[in-house]
Amino acid sequence: MFKKILIANRGEIACRIIRTAQRMGIVTVAVHSDADADALHVRLADESVRIGPAASAESYLKIDAIIEACRRSGADAVHPGYGFLSEKAGFAEALAAAGITFIGPLPAAIAAMGDKIESKKLAHEAGVSTVPGHLGIIADAEAAVGIARDIGYPVMIKASAGGGGKGMRIARDDGETREGFRAAQSEARSSFADDRIFLEKYIEEPRHIEIQVLGDAHGTVIHLGERECSIQRRHQKVVEEAPSPFLDAATREAMGAQAVALAKAVNYRSAGTVEFIADRNRNFYFLEMNTRLQVEHPVTECVTGLDLVELMIRVAAGEKLTLRQADVRLDGWAVETRIYAEDPVRGFLPSTGRLIRYREPAGQGVRVDSGVFEGAEIAIYYDPMIAKLVTSAKTRDAAIDLMRTALDEFVIRGVAHNIPFLAAVLATPRFRSGALSTNFIAEEFPAGFTGSQLAEDAVAPATAVAAAVRRILGEREASISGQLPGHGAVVGTDWVVCHGSERHAVKIIPAGDGYEVTLATGSHCVTLDWQPGDLACRARVDGRAMVFQIDRDGSGFRLIHGGVTVALQVVPPHVAALLDLMPVKAPPDLSRFLLSPMPGLLVALAVTEGQEVRQGEALATIEAMKMENVLRAERDGTVAAIRAKIGDSLAVDATILEFAVAEPA
Repeated sequence: MFKKILIANRGEIACRIIRTAQRMGIVTVAVHSDADADALHVRLADESVRIGPAASAESYLKIDAIIEACRRSGADAVHPGYGFLSEKAGFAEALAAAGITFIGPLPAAIAAMGDKIESKKLAHEAGVSTVPGHLGIIADAEAAVGIARDIGYPVMIKASAGGGGKGMRIARDDGETREGFRAAQSEARSSFADDRIFLEKYIEEPRHIEIQVLGDAHGTVIHLGERECSIQRRHQKVVEEAPSPFLDAATREAMGAQAVALAKAVNYRSAGTVEFIADRNRNFYFLEMNTRLQVEHPVTECVTGLDLVELMIRVAAGEKLTLRQADVRLDGWAVETRIYAEDPVRGFLPSTGRLIRYREPAGQGVRVDSGVFEGAEIAIYYDPMIAKLVTSAKTRDAAIDLMRTALDEFVIRGVAHNIPFLAAVLATPRFRSGALSTNFIAEEFPAGFTGSQLAEDAVAPATAVAAAVRRILGEREASISGQLPGHGAVVGTDWVVCHGSERHAVKIIPAGDGYEVTLATGSHCVTLDWQPGDLACRARVDGRAMVFQIDRDGSGFRLIHGGVTVALQVVPPHVAALLDLMPVKAPPDLSRFLLSPMPGLLVALAVTEGQEVRQGEALATIEAMKMENVLRAERDGTVAAIRAKIGDSLAVDATILEFAVAEPA
């Protein structure tokens, strides 16, 4: 067994690998860029080595820097995690040349599966079902049209070296094929320096299902069942689960057998994933093989009881797998959601900043894989994932219910995050029924995510809980000693809960270990597990367990439940009457300013002062979280002043430029 392992990664996956290695008694070495000097993975590891500046290309992607870190630390093995160098055959070869073990498959397997065209040819030769298509190099757009006609529309245009949705288009006729071919080729050339394109049949109502495989150096290859990853946004997975609610036993067995056959064909050693696409009739076709640990591997661990990182380490050390296919059992259900620092109501733009408050949910069946802590900085340089939240239970419904509660308990302040969107996805009847497809998000949220309304059955409980919280605060104020006679706080029974222009009369009195809260719609028994200052409030309303997050907001509260934030004030009746008399302040008109929609680096300005611009014309480009975002004019106008310069680090809503005020007609 290895004495010391270096983890060539960062964030939650580095922390997850470190914990398993330390449990095995192996010394761990973290590597870090300048931006990650105080990161959680650096704190957790036994040792750490700086490998370069903040930019990934100058640190985590530098093979020479990783090998030098191994030399300096004396590490005899490297675990690459996922992303970065994990699927670079050249990295595995460089480690081998330096006498360091790569905890992953052989370089030949990485290379074979890293090319989408070659991997499909290998899969076909191994007897794996592949999507009908043309795997040869396509010369030009007209050749693509001819091939598309032979396959039959619709077709999927893909970059051979693609990934993450780049270089991918759907075409339903000749015109879309020509346009899509040129666009995919250009995108592939700029993203991967490889403009090879292939075509295949596009599967209607597709489901994305993947098989976890595991092989050793002694000829054993098994599979650990499937994961369903159909909930995706722009080809990026959002929610995953194991097993799939769609597969039957026969399909699972057939899919697993084909995944094992492909792994054997490339002499696969380590953990890997064979991805399939399935149609409505459970016909399935090979997509690609990921020769690394997957982001969503925890759901497989939850239903199999196995530690995939430990198994990868043992296989890399030359040990035989003691597990056989007949030993693999899928017990219960697990669901994973990915928590990102992004603003879903602003088109999922990345968010950066400091985690002012951070509290992870916990309890039976709840697992959080994270790489942050309260006070940590979410920087602009890397993927904006905060954590992976996983819940497991005996049934799918129970795992979903536990996930919804865990999302309610997950406290994040200081950056925008996608928990409201995840809560909305899980709340849809379609998700509950398991009627999933890779088009789920586009079909359920056709206009994008604009926020949610509090569920109808949660309105009265939220009102009652707000009243109970106000009562507890009143009781606390009344108990403060040293008050002047006649000036002590009075704990009243009659209150008004104000939500915007809505007014709800409330009567609240102590009852048992809680309160009886009477609304116009009826009375409710409320008990709270909450103290002033707590952010999470666990409540029982008429026996129903619910979780609310509570922020003080001036004289009122902000209650968060089901991903929905509700601003409430709980005041005596005479104060509510005064609130009705107060004028409503109109928001300022900011339409003549171009504001930064996200924190990031201003990398380009496409206009100058005095320049006339047309609607849709590019104005500026902001770089954040490895993505460039072009800001365009929303109307015709003239640039009056430029308020920022190239190279500036911009905060959300920072002014970039100002338009001239239009003269009255």
